[in-house]
Amino acid sequence: MATDLAPMWGIGLGVLLSVLVGLEREYYAKAAGMRTYSLVGMGSAVFTAISKWGFQDVLYNNPTGFDGGRVAAQVVTGIGFLGAGLIFVRRDSVRGLTSAAGIWFVAAVGMAAGAGMYALSACVTALYLVVMVGIRPISARMPHARATSQQLDITYADGRGILRDIMETLSGMGAKVVDLQVLRSDEVDGRKWQTIHLEMAGPQQVLAEVQPELARLDGVSNVAGDCSAVTRESRRKKK
Repeated sequence: MATDLAPMWGIGLGVLLSVLVGLEREYYAKAAGMRTYSLVGMGSAVFTAISKWGFQDVLYNNPTGFDGGRVAAQVVTGIGFLGAGLIFVRRDSVRGLTSAAGIWFVAAVGMAAGAGMYALSACVTALYLVVMVGIRPISARMPHARATSQQLDITYADGRGILRDIMETLSGMGAKVVDLQVLRSDEVDGRKWQTIHLEMAGPQQVLAEVQPELARLDGVSNVAGDCSAVTRESRRKKK
């Protein structure tokens, strides 16, 4: 009975630490959150506990020729498939790498806890939180973060090929569309208007001209950025 209960301390710690890691991902509304991370951490701890404790009878009767550590080794291989499923490539933009790395990391935390290395698993979890929570505001304040990306909400007349003109304009200016989302469709005075959210990347000088340039397009009624909005009427008043 004591042997059966001994791994439970490691498995319980693995789950607890995995929940802490998952909380950070859940806070930022990532696809893999607390439940995913908890299951990965717990599963890794269980497999490691099986690898360490599950074959003692076999090792007792046959001290050579058997390696229970191979069970734990397969966790490292198998977790790669789960992490790969979180990575998406869209329009030359790669998303999900941090979540995949988190899955890989929490598997290591669970394995360390399952192997009885409690201090190690707790310390690396603390380091994870320091890295993920501490580096994020530093990265956001770096000049390249503001210089190479921009987000705009664009409202245009639907059904007139305006979206194609928007994409051609951005491509001609040298701005790359990283993400596009349809926010809403409205009907005003019998005309349909579409509002989309664009995330773009490119040189700072190019992105500085994107907002007014899109506002000049015929059929575009509003281009709103993080701090300002440009309409066709406001452009005319400035002229």
